[in-house]
Amino acid sequence: MAAFEVRGGRKLHGEIIPQGAKNEALQILCAVLLSPEPITISNVPNIRDVNKLIELLRDMGVKVGRVAPDTYVFQAEDVRLDYLDTPEFVAQARELRGSVMILGPLLARYGRAQLPKPGGDKIGRRPLDTHFVGLEKLGAHLTLEGTDFYRLSVPGGKLHGASMLLDEASVTGTANIVMAAVLAQGTTTIYNAACEPYLQQLCRMLVRMGAKIQGIGSNLLTIEGVESLGGTEHRMLPDMIEIGSFIGLAAMTGSEITIKDCQIPELGIIPDTFRKLGIHLEFRGDDIFVPAQEHYEISTYLDGSILTVSDHTWPGFTPDLLSIILVIATQAKGTVLIHQKMFESRLFFVDKLIDMGAQIILCDPHRATVIGLDRHKQLNGITMSSPDIRAGVALLIAALSAEGTSKILNVEQIDRGYQNIDERLNALGADIRRV
Repeated sequence: MAAFEVRGGRKLHGEIIPQGAKNEALQILCAVLLSPEPITISNVPNIRDVNKLIELLRDMGVKVGRVAPDTYVFQAEDVRLDYLDTPEFVAQARELRGSVMILGPLLARYGRAQLPKPGGDKIGRRPLDTHFVGLEKLGAHLTLEGTDFYRLSVPGGKLHGASMLLDEASVTGTANIVMAAVLAQGTTTIYNAACEPYLQQLCRMLVRMGAKIQGIGSNLLTIEGVESLGGTEHRMLPDMIEIGSFIGLAAMTGSEITIKDCQIPELGIIPDTFRKLGIHLEFRGDDIFVPAQEHYEISTYLDGSILTVSDHTWPGFTPDLLSIILVIATQAKGTVLIHQKMFESRLFFVDKLIDMGAQIILCDPHRATVIGLDRHKQLNGITMSSPDIRAGVALLIAALSAEGTSKILNVEQIDRGYQNIDERLNALGADIRRV
């Protein structure tokens, strides 16, 4: 198990380019199963979760060619459905939550699919009901073996369009249903669909492949099924979670950082949410410049009550950045309530921050009140473990700002979502050693 040794208290300076979006990549890569023709995908992040999915696709018979460091050509001309019955497939799929999104494409094109309960971050209940209910609406038949193995088949071999209201605006659930519906017979309407930029990217890619999708960017999608899809080229957006992480890193360490090529219009309210914590940002073309700040002050509401930052479905604030917001609030001036609505275990890492000297009250599994120290007292370096991807990077930011040396265990969690993060931050002046 790898670890990071982090010497804190160093000012960082320079430019950094965000990687391709992890959450987009997992959808886009599964979509290659929908066509037998070549599909070229660029700006693919070199991270554990994405690499595992590429390996899974290759083992399923998809031809994979790497034509540049971040560019691949995929051709799912001869998919090995028999591989789904092997222990190797079960082991691979269990390791990766994104593997659930192979179900829609396989059902649409081949009429059957199966999957063990997928893995991923342990951040609370993450039911897959939205996926399965939507696929069943399209005509799939679900059989549950035991408590954690799912088999789906399509009587007659062809899905049929349907009207449905999703019980939650699940991004991966919407993606799965969209990928199934594009090859179904007839029209599908999806109410309460997710409309994140990454889901929009998937829909636009499918349209270029020949799909007929209306309402892209809204929470009502109308899909007219087609007989087949062709090839295309697609470039993924920069990762908005990395961009937000770098903004938080600059603020927490009092550093001057320029984040390059951010696709700012796709960031929604992310920049304004950081500004509410007093962090200055400048848009320079498509770059975000974060100046060094000795102090930053949390806003209050007009009546003087303390600010609440909470997650919500898009265009609300993404839950993946609440861990970053919580950490940078520890050195702000003022108080903020962090309300994590979607996952009941995602705030449990605050005990490590309290051990470092932060003033945080964990009100319940979903809410934490942070009383900022305003840099009157720095955090202290400690030994801690990364519980999930986002908390892991939040703890890394805390360690980079702290006095002394910190050790972060289980950094494989961080590697799942952040590409060579130690090397890239060391290039800005950080002191991170992988041991």
